[in-house]
Amino acid sequence: MSLSADALYKMSDVELLAAYVESRRQFVEKKFTRDTHRARLDWIKAKMFTGSSGGVTERNMAIDVSEEIARKGQELREMTRDLDLLKVEVDIIAIVIRSRGASAPAGVQGEDLGGGDHPEREGRSGSSD
Repeated sequence: MSLSADALYKMSDVELLAAYVESRRQFVEKKFTRDTHRARLDWIKAKMFTGSSGGVTERNMAIDVSEEIARKGQELREMTRDLDLLKVEVDIIAIVIRSRGASAPAGVQGEDLGGGDHPEREGRSGSSD
């Protein structure tokens, strides 16, 4: 979407809410895709670990030097970057909505849209993404 803050501020309330809904939908879809890729990568690592011979150190080193794992890890990092950029758009739209004096759309206040990138927060929150 990539609208500027000025363009968002000039939109009517209906257009702004529609942009917010579309941004949130895209965010959720990309987050699901990223999380699915992350789970697949973990599964591949686990399968590779159990299928290898040697001690734990040797197995972990074999996983670390695997070209396939490295490539999939890079794809995952790129997906996370795209997801973070989309989160910025969602946040900007929510800020514009709040600046107009309206309360933020349901589900935005206090919600962590960042995903599971911060394990120290996941343990305390009591809920998962």
